[in-house]
Amino acid sequence: MKVTLIKYTPEPERAVAMSARLCYSAAGAEELAKTMSEAQVDKLIEKLFTMGHLSTFEHVSFTFAIEGVSRVLTHQLVRHRIASYSQQSQRYVAEHGFEYIMPPSVANKPEAKVKYEALMRQIQQTYDELVALDVHQEDARYVLGNATETKIVVTMNARSLLHFFEKRCCLRAQWEIRNLANAMLTAVQAVAPRLFAKAGPTCVTGGYCTEGDLSCGRVNRDKPL
Repeated sequence: MKVTLIKYTPEPERAVAMSARLCYSAAGAEELAKTMSEAQVDKLIEKLFTMGHLSTFEHVSFTFAIEGVSRVLTHQLVRHRIASYSQQSQRYVAEHGFEYIMPPSVANKPEAKVKYEALMRQIQQTYDELVALDVHQEDARYVLGNATETKIVVTMNARSLLHFFEKRCCLRAQWEIRNLANAMLTAVQAVAPRLFAKAGPTCVTGGYCTEGDLSCGRVNRDKPL
């Protein structure tokens, strides 16, 4: 898996704070962006978190280039609806010699690994044979599995990312998308640490769990104090 933060709103923390301050100021946005001190930005971001007023977080966005992931992962990823996605097409990009993702639970069992790899070879052979029979690759792709490696560009605003991290950094999340979420969180914390200081599953950010009977047991409370 390769996750690269390729673009983001300049000075994202200042943009969020300025947007919030504008609602209660006679000054314009451009003036506020220039005159707000770092201490004011810090204080306002903290206040927004405390009050749950996160609409201004929607003014800043982050774009990621993601490679070396499976279609299992991207099927889950695109369920996060307040986002933009551009995924490598199996209709227009031939899958001769496709790469695939192997779950650790398979890789760690020699017999399972042998069966898994044999199936991937069979799928590849069938795909190639169908294309050789003049079946268009847009139809030959029907034989490809969820393990097939894919590439995708994702853009989310900061508020959507906070929700994504809450759900997908959780230990209950499927392992591959959890790895992705953790990598994305590391990337955004490097450029906007104040916006994402409280990002992550509720057990980490609030000391409670919403998973009910499915909880991993890290915390015992099921609601915030």
